[in-house]
Amino acid sequence: MTIQTTDWRGAGVALICGSLILLISLGVRHTFGLFLQPVSMDQGWGRETFAFSIALQNLVWGASQPFAGMLADRYGAKPVVAVGAVLYGLGLWLMSIVGGEALFILGAGVVIGLGLSGTTFPVIFGAISRLVRPEQRSLAMGITMSVGSFGQFAMLPISLGLIVELEWQGALIALSVLALMMFPLAFGIRNVPAPVASAVEDVSFGRALRDAFGERDFWLLSLGFFACGFQVVFIAVHLPAYLADNGIGSGTATIVLALIGLVNIGGTYFAGLWGGRHRKPMLLSWIYLGRALAIAAFVLLPLSQASAYVFGAVMGLFWLSTVPLTNGTVATVFGVKHMSMLGGIVFFAHQLGSFAGGWLGGWLYDRTGNYDAAWGIAIGLSLVSVLLNWPITERTLAERRAA
Repeated sequence: MTIQTTDWRGAGVALICGSLILLISLGVRHTFGLFLQPVSMDQGWGRETFAFSIALQNLVWGASQPFAGMLADRYGAKPVVAVGAVLYGLGLWLMSIVGGEALFILGAGVVIGLGLSGTTFPVIFGAISRLVRPEQRSLAMGITMSVGSFGQFAMLPISLGLIVELEWQGALIALSVLALMMFPLAFGIRNVPAPVASAVEDVSFGRALRDAFGERDFWLLSLGFFACGFQVVFIAVHLPAYLADNGIGSGTATIVLALIGLVNIGGTYFAGLWGGRHRKPMLLSWIYLGRALAIAAFVLLPLSQASAYVFGAVMGLFWLSTVPLTNGTVATVFGVKHMSMLGGIVFFAHQLGSFAGGWLGGWLYDRTGNYDAAWGIAIGLSLVSVLLNWPITERTLAERRAA
């Protein structure tokens, strides 16, 4: 694929480095569910403690994401990603220290949450979007997200092997070193002195916020993204324990989560490709409907190792396919000058859902002894998101004002 830009070398390097950053950042994050049982059992904690840590991580990530995006829009993605990489590595190291619940929650919840805000797609997509033409943004995001999905596939067996060989503390230290590798990759994402944008996009920070908050579609997009966050974190964190509760070992859970990441390589690529050809909000509605059907079939049909593998493959089609479409819609409607910041605000709604999915899953389990209610909530939220995304239009601000 050739991405047309005023500087194709800069765009190519940024695409490669940004993709590798997402591979590491999202890949490591995707493995946290493997640590729930060994950490909780070794420390004598209930599942709610670990679940709350991951839920807090997602809440901190979401709350800090608009500010990380604002800094990236103003100063470039390079320093934001570099600081995020250091915080990510530090947080993983703090998780490895056997120092009680408070220290674990600080590392897993607060420090990694801040690190993620600097090393994930709102910042990376904002940088790449300013380097490619508007008609190619969705595809560029899909390619980058596909590499991030490969990280989710590759890091699961690696992390399980590290846990077996080094115990969970040693595995977290090894992942901490890996996270620090994002620091040099940050320097491959150059700043763009003049974004590829039209004159109508040359608006101030305050005006961009007023424009976004005044649009119904911005709120619908954000509310729909809440369901994505709930489902992704609930499944990633609690699926291994759910399968273990039903007599299916951790090896199967690892393969299921790896299948999600593997299949999502194609899912995100084609979502980005089709997002350049079809109405992105319509595609989002179909994705959420697919998720609802996949989850319902998984929990209502008899559970087995085979059904778990099928669920992983089907869910992988829809896993992070929402991301390039959601961010692509933001770029289409509001332009790219403040995209990292506006994408971060939409992402905050995603992370509120992530907090609910991570924490509520553990809270409901500790009180009911099963995950039935949490699965039901995941299905219901998906159906709501179908209705929220369908009426969203991709008209630019100029087209909306002229209408």
